Amino acid sequence: MATIEIGVHLPTFGKQPGAPYGYIREAARRAEDVGLDAVWSGDQLVTGFQGPVLHSGMVLATAAAVTERVRIGFGVLILPLRPVAWVAKQAASLQYLSGDRLVLGVGSGGTPHGLAPWQAVGVPPEERGRRTDAALSVLPQLIAGEPTRLPQEPDQPVITLSPGVAVPPILVGGNSGVAKRRVLEYADGWFPSSLPPETLAVEVARLRELAAERGRPAPRVTMGVMAALGDADADAAISSLVNAYHIPREHAESILLTGGPRQAAERFAAYAEAGADHIAVSLNVGPWEPQYDVLGEARSLLQ
Repeated sequence: MATIEIGVHLPTFGKQPGAPYGYIREAARRAEDVGLDAVWSGDQLVTGFQGPVLHSGMVLATAAAVTERVRIGFGVLILPLRPVAWVAKQAASLQYLSGDRLVLGVGSGGTPHGLAPWQAVGVPPEERGRRTDAALSVLPQLIAGEPTRLPQEPDQPVITLSPGVAVPPILVGGNSGVAKRRVLEYADGWFPSSLPPETLAVEVARLRELAAERGRPAPRVTMGVMAALGDADADAAISSLVNAYHIPREHAESILLTGGPRQAAERFAAYAEAGADHIAVSLNVGPWEPQYDVLGEARSLLQ
């Protein structure tokens, strides 16, 4: 089978009543112990399904503190919700404290959970694209500790953050053409989600063509995949996707990965053939421990 890296989203969201979440230390250690390559955290201020959600930066700091090898990644941080200087400070601190293990996935966000997150921080959602581009244009310099003029207004100050660190890989999340344009202009990699392998193959081929035209390296691809593995209740996972993301049930069924280690490994190999370098798995329902074990076994099959 093709070789590909496998990571997993930590249990940061309580999507179902009574669903386990918050076992960050235990989950991060388990991911490292079973041989996975990375742990990831989603990022939301509030959610439309009214479940609890933990702060992504604190989740990754906790994961970094209890592991030695796995990379820690934002999958993805909603960039325009925050001042870019604070994003850079948080990223640099995580990179420093983790020993250069950070992967900085970012996105422009949206309104799947309503307007409340944007209203809460005083950012009009129609400005999210402009703010995302402006932030990406200076984020690497800020993280590296270089003197940088902040982008929001012409009279913004030049600041230098310290400590400057090695700039982590920056990934742009999203399936849209705008997201791929940002990948080519600002980022090291692309973080799409919920695409079947055959669709991903077409998108990756085009992205590589555009990168070659610009004379830049082909972006790495981290594919977001939703799963209910082993004995996890696939029907409950499908219902969770329908309710949380307001998608048709047929679409939820088509994007959900189910089964044991062999089935997972075969799907991951198909993504590798399509051009993915890394899979970031989100588990929607069921105990996380046995599903992490399934992922570890699938990872072994791909060696």
